[in-house]
Amino acid sequence: MEIKIEAIQIAESFNLKKFRSEFRTEMHSGSTTEVFYSLKEPDRYLYVFDYGVVVFANYDAAAKQEFINVIKNFANNLVDLDLMEEYFIITNSELLKPVVKNNFVSVHHIDSFLLRIIMLNIGQSVALDYYETLTDELITSSKHYIEQLETLGKIRISKTNLLKYIGKVLNVKNSIVDNLYVLDDPNLVWENEELNLLNRNLKINFDINTRFKDIDYRLQIVENNLRLFTDVLNVRESSRLEWVIIILILCEILISLFNHNT
Repeated sequence: MEIKIEAIQIAESFNLKKFRSEFRTEMHSGSTTEVFYSLKEPDRYLYVFDYGVVVFANYDAAAKQEFINVIKNFANNLVDLDLMEEYFIITNSELLKPVVKNNFVSVHHIDSFLLRIIMLNIGQSVALDYYETLTDELITSSKHYIEQLETLGKIRISKTNLLKYIGKVLNVKNSIVDNLYVLDDPNLVWENEELNLLNRNLKINFDINTRFKDIDYRLQIVENNLRLFTDVLNVRESSRLEWVIIILILCEILISLFNHNT
């Protein structure tokens, strides 16, 4: 038996509370940040995360697209980056424990708990792909301003645009911080040794922890650049203010001299 799993980043986030109230299907398990469904007729599994990722198991193209059209009604800021990942589960009755490979995992049997762990890790991997893309964009844009400093000795950016850029950086960082739980493990892995081992091996396979640390490191670089840009802008504004004051003083002197002569 083989099950195909597909994880897709559809939006920046979902209104999961509203979705759960309107999606008339009994959930298998869930919380305020995620919900997992086991659909018996036909035999499908669905995992929805509030950070904008949906993971499908055993869905054909038509059924998958049908659900995507539904979940978009609960999306905040749709993502059009074609971020998705495929993975396969293969059963092998001779195995004593799961064997994790790059594109598939072999298991002795398949149940909803095992599927949830596998789908969770694939969902986390796609979410990290999204945050890697966002931080890459921030690094690239900050590099542009650093090159200006190197070649021109100044930054060609207005105060308004710099504040917008700072806001964008903070928005990305806050989004990642808000979703720190993507690294959290569900309670069921602590209650089952086999699931715990599977979860650890999947995290290693998808480089979950390493990639998250890399994203955090990139954000620190961008933050350091922001401090530099802000200092440069403050110096520029201070210099401009000093010239305004000098000009006003000169005007006052000229007016005084003119009045004195007359």
